[in-house]
Amino acid sequence: MERLQQTPKVIWFTGLSGSGKTTLATAVEYELYNRNYKTFLLDGDNIRNGINSDLGFTEENRKENIRRTSEITKLFLDSGLIILAAFISPFKEDREKIQKLVGPENYLEIHVDCPLEICELRDVKGLYKKARNGTIPNFTGIDSPYEKPENPFIRISTDIYSVKESVDLLIDRIQAKIEYPN
Repeated sequence: MERLQQTPKVIWFTGLSGSGKTTLATAVEYELYNRNYKTFLLDGDNIRNGINSDLGFTEENRKENIRRTSEITKLFLDSGLIILAAFISPFKEDREKIQKLVGPENYLEIHVDCPLEICELRDVKGLYKKARNGTIPNFTGIDSPYEKPENPFIRISTDIYSVKESVDLLIDRIQAKIEYPN
């Protein structure tokens, strides 16, 4: 938008729990902020602790979580912001609905790709352990599927690249899409 001197976009980070979605989204947001872009970060924790606190983790509830988040994302997009959204968003159908809602020209899907074994090693909250012993049912990657994006804007392998390397790979490609045309 002319007033903000940026092209609003939805930068959607998807991947398994522990893959590094929120870490990368936060680091990219920080870099964009330093370059004077107006951004807003949404992630599973800030949404599930607030507006979606009434939802569980069944497939139906996961779909509703992403549907509500998509609507919130669209509102921020319409205000001219660059939204960084970090959600497991395991189902291809749901990610396609997000893209349709915000418009394919406004949607940049980042697949934060990391092997399940590495995600489990990174699990500071102990969620995978709880899922494996049955305490948390319907956990993505354990007893609920994750459908990998087929053609994301960018695929980042966080088991290969450090956070800094990943941000370096992402930032120039993202900036090319959010530059305001002069």
